[in-house]
Amino acid sequence: MTSLESRPPTTSAPITFATAPVRNHKELPAGFRGTTSGETSKPISTYTALLAKVRDAGLLKRRTGFYITMFVVITSLLAAAVTGSYLLGPSWFQLLIAAGIGLIFTQYGFLAHETAHRQVFESGKMSDRYGRILASGFVGMSYDWWTSKHTKHHGNPNTIGRDSDIAPGPIAFIEENAATRGPITRWLRERQGYGFFPILLLEGLNLHVTSYKTMFGRKKVDKRAWEIGLVTVRFAVYLGVVFSFLPLGMAFAFVGVQLAVFGFYLGAAFAPNHIGMPIIPEKSRVDFLSKQVLTSRNIRGHGMTFAMGGLNYQVEHHLFPNMARPNLRAASKLVQEHCGENLVPYTVTTLPNAFGIVVRYLNTVGLAARTSFDCPMAAEYRPR
Repeated sequence: MTSLESRPPTTSAPITFATAPVRNHKELPAGFRGTTSGETSKPISTYTALLAKVRDAGLLKRRTGFYITMFVVITSLLAAAVTGSYLLGPSWFQLLIAAGIGLIFTQYGFLAHETAHRQVFESGKMSDRYGRILASGFVGMSYDWWTSKHTKHHGNPNTIGRDSDIAPGPIAFIEENAATRGPITRWLRERQGYGFFPILLLEGLNLHVTSYKTMFGRKKVDKRAWEIGLVTVRFAVYLGVVFSFLPLGMAFAFVGVQLAVFGFYLGAAFAPNHIGMPIIPEKSRVDFLSKQVLTSRNIRGHGMTFAMGGLNYQVEHHLFPNMARPNLRAASKLVQEHCGENLVPYTVTTLPNAFGIVVRYLNTVGLAARTSFDCPMAAEYRPR
């Protein structure tokens, strides 16, 4: 498995979306100039010019020292949490420490993500080695499974049939996947936006279970033995300490809170990045810069870069996947200037507003479940 490092396609056609999110990809927004069939057109992309500006500014240099410092700080926080848990003894206040450890494991997840993207080391082999240690040994997930999934997302964000992040599942991200039978499931689907964030409480458990299924499945897994060993030792040590130190009921509650906080935090950091942004039809041919900028949303606010592990600069992260976190802010100024000159919409908002957009968008998509199996004539006259 190679490190995550997206590169622009050699042939593509430009696509421009309106600034408002596209809720139904069949209704292409005003200004659309891409192709949805087999027709060809001359590629038009200014990404090369932007890349040259960014490189000349020294923003693609690795920041190994920064990431070593982050690892030391996060590990020190974990050590402090473990020490505090030991000193506290059997007490329900242990659940506060469990929540803190959930936050710490998420921060390790951010470091694993950045290491896999070659933001820490230039060497792909070294990036994979330490990325796997962080992902499997500290976070407890399959590095190979996650990088395979994430690489596809970076290559074709919000693209139907190519981005697994919008594939059918408990949550429908496009109307074609919203249809469901049965009054209860239909009622839930229509309100899926409100249920999205509560569902994230289970995302940590889902991540661990999916990782084990992948590692022990038939699909080829790079460094399978290493991943199984790292994840298994990680859980053996973690669960062994918790269940040997705390009463049984309290130990289960501790692990449950830690998993819930970890899943929610990780999911909430990724959710604002693309949900509610334009959806690209499967057969569209889009130039690299437009595809990455138009489907991504940046989050502004104090402390967001640390809290979101640099994912708040989602536009820049997608344009330059191997750019280190400390360089993203400076790059955003160059990208915004470039997008302004080339009339490419650049989206940035606050975290609360982004969460609101996510909820409204998912509810709008979910309403497709209400009409999918209704009488067409009745649907025509239903108030909207």
